[in-house]
Amino acid sequence: MYTFNPGPSQVYPELRGYLQDAFDEGWLSAPHRGERFTGLMRQTVADLKTKLNIPQDYTVYFLSSATECWEVLAQSLTPNKSFHLYSGAFGEKWFEYAKALRPNSVGQQFGIDELPEVYTLPLPDDSVDLVCVTQNETSNATQLRDGFILNLYNRLGNALLAVDATSSLGGIQLKYIKADIWYGSVQKCFGMPAGLGIMVLSPRAVARFRQFNERSHYNSLVAQYEKMLNFQTTHTPNVLGIYLLSRVLTDREPIKAVHQHLLDRATKLYDYFDQATQLTPLVTNPETRSTTVIGLQGPPALIDDVKRRALAQGLQLGNGYGSWKSNSLRIANFPAIPDVAYEQLVQFFAREFA
Repeated sequence: MYTFNPGPSQVYPELRGYLQDAFDEGWLSAPHRGERFTGLMRQTVADLKTKLNIPQDYTVYFLSSATECWEVLAQSLTPNKSFHLYSGAFGEKWFEYAKALRPNSVGQQFGIDELPEVYTLPLPDDSVDLVCVTQNETSNATQLRDGFILNLYNRLGNALLAVDATSSLGGIQLKYIKADIWYGSVQKCFGMPAGLGIMVLSPRAVARFRQFNERSHYNSLVAQYEKMLNFQTTHTPNVLGIYLLSRVLTDREPIKAVHQHLLDRATKLYDYFDQATQLTPLVTNPETRSTTVIGLQGPPALIDDVKRRALAQGLQLGNGYGSWKSNSLRIANFPAIPDVAYEQLVQFFAREFA
């Protein structure tokens, strides 16, 4: 069985051995304040920066999920309000969650085939602390390119730029210096089980949360920062998840090679479905299409039939999401899914739905 579900997604087959090693080496009961664990944390952070090309002066934090990042960012970096630019369900959920904590927060939606013009965006005034975008919108298979994020960053003035990269972090080469905050989860492009979030912050973001000095929550960024100075966490961490991440990073190629591989594979998939007659890409504008999540659209009855027949042949396709739930499906293009799975997938479509 190959799963193309965009999260939790296919895990690396090597995880079976990693899990056995974790048990045999005693990591499942390792003290999280001891030198052994802090050494693991130090090495994992170093490997993340090396393999993903994260600047050395950016800091890395481990949380429970990308969703927890919504809460942390509202608590520790948004004393007034945030501005959210979104095209899909997860960007909208981030906005709704921020607004529940900071009622003055505002949002603006754009279409899935639309690339907003940065220089005409009605960006808010100086009372906005945080501008929030979703770099890869998992719900509708869209993506914001580097140039857009850089142009947006250059317009912000005092506000920080926060980027949700949940379904692209670890899969494509991100330009971290073009934003202040990046975050994601490991159950997508890292080929791991769910339960671990990663947040990357610029020196400017660190200086800002230290200035605000919010300490009312156990997971405040100030508290996390102080613990991470000694490679510890504010709470009992997901030791197994951090261990597995360390092993995955050790065995994976650098992000430049991973990015090119996924880009080549996405191009072949889009080329195929652009010529299809029954299922066609959900996103018609090539400039806004995601590299790591491919969305296909069709009549609801056809979508159900495709998913059912694919599953019978050992290919689990991802459901549509939000307003696209009934008339779309999603195909994850994550590193842990082997090329042979995509070859079988294309053969299935060519045989069954040509």
